[in-house]
Amino acid sequence: MKQLWCAVSLLAGSLLCSSPAPAQTSASGALLQQMEQASQTLNYEFAYINVSRIGIESLRYRHAVIDNRVYAQLLQMDGPRREVIQRGNDISYFEPGLDPFSLPGQHIIDALPSLIFADFSQLASAWDFIPVGRSRIADQLCEVIRIVSRDGTRYSYVVWLDVDTKLPLRIDLLDRDGETLEQFRVISFAVDEGVRNLMQGLQKANLPPSLSVPEGEKVKLNWQPGWVPAGMKLISQSRRDIPAMNKTVESQLYSDGLFSFAINITPADKSSVTQTLRTGRRTVQTEVRNNSEITVVGELPPATAKRIADSIDLGSQR
Repeated sequence: MKQLWCAVSLLAGSLLCSSPAPAQTSASGALLQQMEQASQTLNYEFAYINVSRIGIESLRYRHAVIDNRVYAQLLQMDGPRREVIQRGNDISYFEPGLDPFSLPGQHIIDALPSLIFADFSQLASAWDFIPVGRSRIADQLCEVIRIVSRDGTRYSYVVWLDVDTKLPLRIDLLDRDGETLEQFRVISFAVDEGVRNLMQGLQKANLPPSLSVPEGEKVKLNWQPGWVPAGMKLISQSRRDIPAMNKTVESQLYSDGLFSFAINITPADKSSVTQTLRTGRRTVQTEVRNNSEITVVGELPPATAKRIADSIDLGSQR
């Protein structure tokens, strides 16, 4: 899945400087909600590429609704055959050298922007939806919308929506300097009953059994971050023993519906060091304090991850 590096940044200055009236932002939010609905209800096929700083992926995604049940297929088009299949709430994975397996889930999220399935009615309190204009993608006229966090602490998106179907034909993920980190770009697509007919074979396909995912111990932890970006909510918290490391890790998971991050705290040891690592959209910020190793991992700019780590109050237990 790795090819020659390619960084793509095609945004004009107008994309970065527009400021909408409130009515326009509301209309853009409605368009994004239509994108969410179209992506989950239409029968369609995308041939698309994912571009990032580590390479280019060529993929095909099919989606159909049959008897009120969702069926989807994601296929890597180059190299070894890698495939993900969705049938209802089961997501099955097929990859060379590994036994097939299934996991519970509502969407295929591998190699697809999570933005496609976001609930934009819940995002409006912390995000601005800014209309930019119209442009052509895959020979289709598109509405172009920027999605920007109001507090400026997260990455932003630019989305190209097909005027007719409201499906996303291009999605750019931008860092805080406006540079493109990742790009989802449709080369060709179809919206018709032919896609539904192609997917009917999945109704009776033999798919691998669903794996049981062990849950961590549900606890109330004695530490908390003093600050998280606006709109971020605590999704879960747990305590797990890691036998291979002979350590206990305490974790909290946060999400705003577009981006997510986790805070992990373990006892510090001789190998614990303060450091910042970033690969594409993902940042790992590690700090050592009061005999504890604090790690913030997620889809955040490094400065935001560090601010979260710095704000953590370890509580009386440490």
